Amino acid sequence: MSRIFGAFGAPNTAVELNAVAGRQLHGGRDGTSVLRGDTWSLGCNRLAVLDPCGGAQPYRCPRLPGIAVVFDGEIYNHHQLRRRLRARGHVFTGTCDGSVLPALYAEYGTRFAEHLEGMFTIAVIDLRRRPLLVLAADDHGMKTLYYHTGPDGSVRFASELPGLLAFGQVPATERAAALDEYLSVGTYVDDRTALEGIRTLPPGTTALATGRDGLRVQRRTAPLPASDGPADLGDLLYGEMARLTSADVPLCGVVTEGADSHLVNAIATRQLRELDDSPLRGFHVVYRGRWHSSVCAAARRSGTLHHDVLLDPDELVELLPRTVWHLGQPHADPAAPGRYALFRAIRGAGYTVALTAAGAGELFDGHERVQRALTTPPELPWIGPYLDSLASVPRTVRASLYSADYRDYLRFRGTAADRLAETLHAGRADRAAALSAVETGWRLPAHQLRQIDHVSTAWSVEARFPYLQPAVSAFAGSLRARPATGDTPLFTTAQRYLPAGTLRRSARSTDVTADELLRPGSALMDLAQDILRETHLDERWDRTAVSNLISAQSRHPAPDTAAALWAVLVHELWRQELRVLRPATVHLSLPEPVAA
Repeated sequence: MSRIFGAFGAPNTAVELNAVAGRQLHGGRDGTSVLRGDTWSLGCNRLAVLDPCGGAQPYRCPRLPGIAVVFDGEIYNHHQLRRRLRARGHVFTGTCDGSVLPALYAEYGTRFAEHLEGMFTIAVIDLRRRPLLVLAADDHGMKTLYYHTGPDGSVRFASELPGLLAFGQVPATERAAALDEYLSVGTYVDDRTALEGIRTLPPGTTALATGRDGLRVQRRTAPLPASDGPADLGDLLYGEMARLTSADVPLCGVVTEGADSHLVNAIATRQLRELDDSPLRGFHVVYRGRWHSSVCAAARRSGTLHHDVLLDPDELVELLPRTVWHLGQPHADPAAPGRYALFRAIRGAGYTVALTAAGAGELFDGHERVQRALTTPPELPWIGPYLDSLASVPRTVRASLYSADYRDYLRFRGTAADRLAETLHAGRADRAAALSAVETGWRLPAHQLRQIDHVSTAWSVEARFPYLQPAVSAFAGSLRARPATGDTPLFTTAQRYLPAGTLRRSARSTDVTADELLRPGSALMDLAQDILRETHLDERWDRTAVSNLISAQSRHPAPDTAAALWAVLVHELWRQELRVLRPATVHLSLPEPVAA
């Protein structure tokens, strides 16, 4: 795994590239390297997971020196690809997964990513004829790549937003509509970010640039799943995880309260015991003074060597700003700082790879909001309640937080919730497909995977996602057309792999909530009062409403009030970090609405 960066169609100085690398160093401390020409550059900060003594990036092809590649992630089918490419005459000197990429590109050109199984963002420079930049992202968006296209057609990219902003030509202009997206739907719509002109490479896409016309993003055709494979979730997971537990560095598991987490860790424990009789160590974050769940007991019954990461809520005064910086843009999930602390503990215990159950809820319709939307009778509204469940701030609260100018802007433009409602309404004939498009195609990569990617690599830990492997996600897709009956396939499978009594059908979430953290008199509440009573609040807020929000939470704490206050606090902490990153160019422009 690595953090990657580069530019195409414009020169970059060594000083500038070193600045980009420096902002991403935490994601790969095992070596930094940069390759550059007159109008292009490729660089990476490497975290050595496979072939630690080899595998240096950028990768080159001995037969075709005009090809150079950097990549972030893991290629799980690299052994099969290496055998195929050797049969075609290619020579490899190491066993690192990424070493197959230049040869694979040489054989298949811009369609090379169609042959990959894994999690990745990849950048290829092809100088054999007309210089060409090729970028590719995995099918689920497990790894993130931010990019900016300049007015001259040049492209600059990096794995993290602070890294991208180290390029002097990339502006740090806040996008006007982003605030409403952040509060209304919990993340940013499509491939957009909080900043104007900066986008993320969408899942399942390959993008091309020649240095003149910017970046042309193309969606790849999803590969068809093999028809002769096992049609059982347990068998599929067991086969896929045999690849995911392969690493030349220590591996552990992330433990949560769900059946999805316990199933992954139980299978991993079995596989590790078959290899060397060593247990899987599982890590779970617990807030000091909070109720204790049954997670520890369930994890131990599944065979995991359990470890609780005890976190003091007062530590969030230090952790929250750091988490905001690493996420690169506002993210209103109160559990994010805890996950940041979790991966800190994982790295501190000597582990470099962590298995997670992320994506299981989206793929197997395990979230309560999806089940409610699917089971709502046709004569009753389901789109509005579903959108309310996605919001960072309740609809009744967020409009009151906006300034008069911003409300006027949204009145002309339309809110993010309104636009998403129109999309869902257009797909109402197939409610399950419409919800899946939102949950797996957009919210999963933008809201969950991006958060895990950034808070894990903040501590040089590689998070892996068994449920997002091709065979498992294809199996989940085949179930969507079937009506829900009784327990989900995931819960039923977990019962087979875990001792009786390990799982509960109704488990209380162990994620901490905003009202638990923003308690009157707490250190975090003091921070909120200090930050949000300063004079440089975002002009899109109604200052009186924000002040009233602080007073209300101080006098009469309530979940909705705390959620709104948390979201505002995170946004303003992010704006402070942005001013430090780019003090000369941070500004906000509200464009005039354009008539249709």
